[in-house]
Amino acid sequence: MSKLIPQTLLSDIPDLYATQNTLDPICYVKLFTPDSCWSWYIMELSKNDLNTCYGYVVGLEKELGYFTLAELESVHGKLGLGVERDLHFSPVRFSELQ
Repeated sequence: MSKLIPQTLLSDIPDLYATQNTLDPICYVKLFTPDSCWSWYIMELSKNDLNTCYGYVVGLEKELGYFTLAELESVHGKLGLGVERDLHFSPVRFSELQ
């Protein structure tokens, strides 16, 4: 299991593909690199592997896509800081982030 998302939040995040027909899904978790411009907003998380996510990625471009928590745990910004969870982030509708 990932260190980025605590056990207490796992039950709140829908399984992969659970919101694919939702027009304005909720972003439940925000991950970010404190020393760069990248952020990942998790909308869905695989209940099978607790690793594969679907969400909104903000970096050089803004796009919806899949990413893994294992991949994010290996990412470091310019100053060597790793990806962190925004402890002050509250779930919001995707439309509020655009």
